[in-house]
Amino acid sequence: MNPDNIIKVEKLTKRFGEFVAVDQISMDVGRGQIFGFLGANGAGKTTAIKMLSGLLQPTAGKAMVNGFDVYTEPEKIKRNIGYMSQRFSLYDDLTVVENMKFYGGIYGLNNKELKIKTEEIIQLLHIGDFKDKLVRSLPLGWKQKLAFSISILHNPPLVFLDEPTGGVDPITRREFWELITQSANGGMTVFVTTHYMDEAEYCDIVSIMVDGRIEAMGSTRELKTKYKAEDMESVFVTLARKSKRANQE
Repeated sequence: MNPDNIIKVEKLTKRFGEFVAVDQISMDVGRGQIFGFLGANGAGKTTAIKMLSGLLQPTAGKAMVNGFDVYTEPEKIKRNIGYMSQRFSLYDDLTVVENMKFYGGIYGLNNKELKIKTEEIIQLLHIGDFKDKLVRSLPLGWKQKLAFSISILHNPPLVFLDEPTGGVDPITRREFWELITQSANGGMTVFVTTHYMDEAEYCDIVSIMVDGRIEAMGSTRELKTKYKAEDMESVFVTLARKSKRANQE
């Protein structure tokens, strides 16, 4: 594995019976990159992310994540990544600080480390006035930013974000991406799925999945040039037209 690549994937495949959810995808993700994993609902993004994060066993192919094999070392992968699912993952019946303490314990932070990280997050998100309030009382955008901050509480080299901005307003989405960019600038690799095409512009490299396959990959400039498109929305529409799954719905 190239030491500059934190993820190496070769013909990774996942089948559920006769259905091929992920079909022989290959890619390299460099350390410190923001890697955008785009595609319509049902394209296979979440299934792929679950395989790469050690949550789902592949059917075929190869994948190394931060030096660990997805087949034989899934627990090591889980311990060395951050993960934020598309469904809100914090506990509504705990306060902001209680959630931080809970996840800090899971990540193995000692009391001193946890205190430092808790104070950093409170200052970063400007939520000092809400630290003792139940998470359920927070607006969705704040919940999402808090969930992201907690997912990287243990300073992992790699974080997977599965449609983290779904359902939030444009201003909050921009603020969320400021947090992502800040983390990447600090050396963390961010692997993010989204169906908002404007968010692709924040990514160093973008891949677009169609029917379980990676149909295109490159920088946004390269993709817009290749498909003679003014924006990523136009690139996506061009590629999405090839979808047989969408046409069958």
